[in-house]
Amino acid sequence: MPTAALALGHDGPPPWHWADLATNWTAEPVVLALAVLLAGAYLLGVRAFHRGGGSDGGNGSGAVSGSGGGGASGAARWPLHRTAAFLGGLLVWVWVTCSGLGVYERILFTDRAVQVVLLLMLVPFLLVLGAPVSLLVETASEARRARIMRVLRSRPSRVLMFPAVSTVLLMAPPWLLYFTPWYEKTLTSGAWNIGLHLSLVALGLLYYWPRLQLDPVAHEYPLLVSLVITFAEVIFDAGLALILIYGHHLIAEPHYAGLGRTWGPTLLQDQTWGGNVIWVLGDLIGLPFLCALIRRMIVTGRAETAAVDAALDAEYEAQMAERRAAKAAEGEAAEGEAAAAEAAAADTATGETAAGEAVPVAARAAVEEDEPEGTRPWWLDDPNLKHRFGGAGR
Repeated sequence: MPTAALALGHDGPPPWHWADLATNWTAEPVVLALAVLLAGAYLLGVRAFHRGGGSDGGNGSGAVSGSGGGGASGAARWPLHRTAAFLGGLLVWVWVTCSGLGVYERILFTDRAVQVVLLLMLVPFLLVLGAPVSLLVETASEARRARIMRVLRSRPSRVLMFPAVSTVLLMAPPWLLYFTPWYEKTLTSGAWNIGLHLSLVALGLLYYWPRLQLDPVAHEYPLLVSLVITFAEVIFDAGLALILIYGHHLIAEPHYAGLGRTWGPTLLQDQTWGGNVIWVLGDLIGLPFLCALIRRMIVTGRAETAAVDAALDAEYEAQMAERRAAKAAEGEAAEGEAAAAEAAAADTATGETAAGEAVPVAARAAVEEDEPEGTRPWWLDDPNLKHRFGGAGR
């Protein structure tokens, strides 16, 4: 930003420089206290998860999605990237409110615009990527886990996480902020300013939580709905930015004019830059969310495909088992029938054999009786040979 000498009547901070983002600091006690408490609670939860073994797999139901495998003991490990995302979100929250952005938040319109975008979109996005509710559910006792799930599935939760409601909670605040007395109150009142730092993050959480569905939600809506909402949000951001840039209506003009600032951009130029920040920075932050959403859709699709394949395989195995059992029963019945048939055939064969043996003897006896004397072979009556030819003595 161009700079100039300070006006004698201006008792605010010196001209803004890029280095102020790292070298100029102020204290925001409420945000600092919340950041420390949340970071400590999260790290204690990670420690409890590692000690308790946790669980891996699943999503949207309170289980850990994408947990890495355990070490030598086989215990599940809380994903490091989730811890980094959550702690990173807290650090960004502190940086946005306590660094040079916090020092100049009531001096420059552009500075406040950067704050609004980061607090509403980036900080809650990183916090949601940390899946803090899943960590809470995983480390809670069975009774406490049941109470948490009852609250998450209650009617108020269903209303707040309904796509249309959560979308309004993200899109409406910037419009209400700039076109109602809310904005000027945040510039003149410390309490309203702190409330802005907290409320924007809370509203962003209510948007990203049901959209990404990394944590348990009241109802799992198709992720494609979130994709459509993302594009709608881009259009609303662009509309707000265009009004701020080309509307020629200065927001909180009495406040900014009363500062007596003679360095930096003019009031109109400052608002124009702020409108561009809302448009461009909002879209840039939306890109990682869009990538995370698409990745989530891919992972969820693969999980659903694997579940369907497993169900089909189980159904196929059950059908094959039934067929094998039916074939085994048919085989046993066939074997029984074959054995009975073989036994009957054996009995028939035995009777025919006995009858066959008896018939020749009787036939020979009848022939012998009917044969006239002198036609009978002599060797049949010979005492030394008749036993060899079956002859019978008279």
